[in-house]
Amino acid sequence: MQPTPVLAAGQVRGRDTGTPTVPAWRARRLAPIPRSFDELRERDIWFVVGLVGVVLAMMWVRHGGLGEEPVLAIGQVTAIAGTYAALVGVLLASRAPWLDQVFGSDELRRIHGVLGFLSVWAIGVHAIASTVAFAGNVLGDVVPTLISLIGTVPGMLSAIIGMGLLIVVAVTSMQAARRHISYETFHGVHLYVYLALAFGYLHQLTIGTDFVDDPLATWFWIALYVVAFVPLLLHRLIWPVWLTIRHRPRVLAVVPESSGVFSLYVGGVQLDRLAVRAGQFFVVRALTIRDWMHGHPFSISAAPNGEYLRFTVKELGQGTRDLRGLGTGTPVMLEGPYGAVHGARRTGRKLLLIAGGIGVAPLRAMVQSFAYRPGEVEFLYRTRDSGEAALIEELERLAQERGFRLHLISGRRADGTRRPDPLRPEAIRQLVPDVADRDVFLCGPDGLMERARRALLTLGIAPERIHLEVFG
Repeated sequence: MQPTPVLAAGQVRGRDTGTPTVPAWRARRLAPIPRSFDELRERDIWFVVGLVGVVLAMMWVRHGGLGEEPVLAIGQVTAIAGTYAALVGVLLASRAPWLDQVFGSDELRRIHGVLGFLSVWAIGVHAIASTVAFAGNVLGDVVPTLISLIGTVPGMLSAIIGMGLLIVVAVTSMQAARRHISYETFHGVHLYVYLALAFGYLHQLTIGTDFVDDPLATWFWIALYVVAFVPLLLHRLIWPVWLTIRHRPRVLAVVPESSGVFSLYVGGVQLDRLAVRAGQFFVVRALTIRDWMHGHPFSISAAPNGEYLRFTVKELGQGTRDLRGLGTGTPVMLEGPYGAVHGARRTGRKLLLIAGGIGVAPLRAMVQSFAYRPGEVEFLYRTRDSGEAALIEELERLAQERGFRLHLISGRRADGTRRPDPLRPEAIRQLVPDVADRDVFLCGPDGLMERARRALLTLGIAPERIHLEVFG
């Protein structure tokens, strides 16, 4: 049976549906819980990564690397290191559930960026050092030697093209460049990384030290490429397509919440079999001619219930404005769920939830779905203006039903002047005297979360009890 369109706070009817409303704060069925990878630790993954790196180093030594002329040796080592860093980066970009749950999406993205930076610089040094070595260490012969290599060595041109693509990706990843390109363009350009690695593989296959005359080394490198790219294809391509075929997600309704904020309700088939936790997010794509390539990461803003998913969205650009204009029945693709900040991270019963702006979305789902007794949860909701507080009526209703305290903190006093930072340590302690005894979940703008995190550490909360995640 097709789910009934559900609307914010259960007060209005669905746009162009005319169907009865269902209270959005009341879950009717429980969705299954995703698998937890508690037995796996970051150090285990880094041990394997390091072990493979040692094998690659020993392989280089076995092939006579220590006896090479120094400049050529530098070129070989940086080629191996740069390629390996890029492959590990591809694996981390796969968003495989076991990686996502162990590291968290924001940490995966940070490590991926560091590995990308190291890869570009290492491969750049390789290109320069190797060309200089082939030129007999005579700088004046570098350009003629490079031209000769392109014309005589198979795979050399592809290597140069791959290097150029990596440089494009590196430049567009810089903060100065990010401010001038759209979110969609940035992620589109990053697809060039995979093309660059393909070109690099051709070069490695034809001239690479570890490929020539050593079948064992050849198969080892091939295995590394397979391990890096298979999870990427499985979790970023095959899994979203399977979810779309299996659940046939469709837009149920688009409902205004506050100024510049709306909720996107997505229904489908057998959503009670979609494993997701409150606090997690999906990458959402509208399957229209214009938008199907544009994925947007949105947290669910209502507890999983097996009937629908709700995403509460702030309009930040053309992509989100296009989503607001979607009509009922528009098919969407869901990629996920992602995110490691959820109820399984709790270490105790007493909780403090701190939301800023649209960061209220995942915390609203958490406060609805988490198990707790009256008085065990404090909810601080920081907004610029009380009139911009999205989902506030639902939170007030939930506070009455579940017995938690809701503190709405607007950015200005009644006379219009700015108030001191309401998330400074003494302000938090005044609102929540027993803050040091609580697990804390944070979501909001980066600056707000960082200020709040520092304040919480000052108040004596252990770092492992502060749960936050940045995604995008």
